[in-house]
Amino acid sequence: MGVFLKILLLPITLIYSLLVMLRNALYDLGILRTKTFDFPVISIGNLSVGGTGKTPHTEYILSELKGSYKMAVLSRGYKRNTKGFKIVSEEDDAKSVGDEPYQIYQKFKNVIVAVDEKRKRGIQKLIELNKPPRLILLDDAFQHRSVKAGLNILLTDYTNPYTEDIPLPSGRLREPRRGSKRADIIVVTKSPEVVSPLEIRRLISIINPEPYQKVFFSSIDYQDFIPLNLAAKSISDEGKSLGKYSILLVSAIANSKPLLLHLKRHSREVKSMAFRDHHYFTDKDYENIKEGFNDIFSNKKAIVITEKDAVKIDIEKFEEIPLFALPIKIKFHQHGEEDFISEIKEHVRSYTRGV
Repeated sequence: MGVFLKILLLPITLIYSLLVMLRNALYDLGILRTKTFDFPVISIGNLSVGGTGKTPHTEYILSELKGSYKMAVLSRGYKRNTKGFKIVSEEDDAKSVGDEPYQIYQKFKNVIVAVDEKRKRGIQKLIELNKPPRLILLDDAFQHRSVKAGLNILLTDYTNPYTEDIPLPSGRLREPRRGSKRADIIVVTKSPEVVSPLEIRRLISIINPEPYQKVFFSSIDYQDFIPLNLAAKSISDEGKSLGKYSILLVSAIANSKPLLLHLKRHSREVKSMAFRDHHYFTDKDYENIKEGFNDIFSNKKAIVITEKDAVKIDIEKFEEIPLFALPIKIKFHQHGEEDFISEIKEHVRSYTRGV
C-alpha cells in the first residue's frame, strides 16, 4: 500500500480504532460479558492480520508437551464449508475444517483438533467429552473477548512488530497497540537465527512489557524438503537441499517473504507465485502454475510449496513435475525454549493444585 493511500485512509483508521477501543472498554468494564473456565485454556494470537506464525507455534507447543497431557486445539476453521462445532476426523479435508486445523490434525493424530466459529461453545463441548483434554489451545483468539483464556500468548513479527504499526486499513493491526497489555507472554517471531543480547535488549525496550509480561524470541528452522510425488522422489536425494535447482515457490500464506529469502540462499534460482492467505487452488491456478514452471529455463527445476498448502493442493495435477513441501519448526533463543514451556506447564499445574 502506497504512502498516499495510507494517509487517505487515516480517517477510517481513526474511526475503526475508536470502535475497537469502545468494544474493549465494554469488556473491561464487564458490560459485555466474558466467559472464564476453571480449566487450562491458552490463546495463541496476534494484533496484526496474519503472518506471525500462529500455526507453527501451536505445533511447537504440541510437540513439546506430547506425552505430558491430553491436548486439544480449537480453531474457527477459517473458510471451511461447514458450520458449528466439529471434531476433525479422517472423513474431513481442508475444505470441511480449514487448511490450518487439517494440517495440525494430519501431523498430530493423538491431539483432538476441533473447529467452531463460537469459541465459548467449542470449549464447553470439548470439556464435556467422555475423555476430555487436559489443555485446550485456542488458535487465533486474541481478539475473541467473549472468552477469557487463562494464558494469552501474543506473537509479533520481528521484521514488522506491532510497535511500529497502526490499525486497519492504513496499517495491519486488528486493534490499537494497547491491546498487547492483555498478553501474558509476547513472542517475537521470525527473528534471525542469531540475535545479539544487545539487540534483544533493544527490542524489549521498544516493546516495553508490563511487569507481568515475559518476552521471548523465536526463529524459523527450515527442515528437509518432503517429496510429494514420484517425480520429486526420483530426485529426493538431491532434493534434501535443491541447491542446484531452479525453484518455483507456490504459496498461499500471509507472508511468504522469509520463505522466499531462505530459498534464494539455498537454491540456484527462485521464482514466486503468491496467492492470498487460505486460498484454495482452482483449475485455472494449476494452469498458471504449470505455465510459470515451464517458463523457467533450466533442466533442473522443481516446485516448492508450504505444509499449509500441501494439505489442499491437488498433487495429481503435477504428475511429471517434481513437487516438494518445505516443513518448518520453531526454535527459541537464549534458552528460551525451557522457560517458554515451563510457563505453559506451570499454567496447567495451577488448575490442578490441591486436587
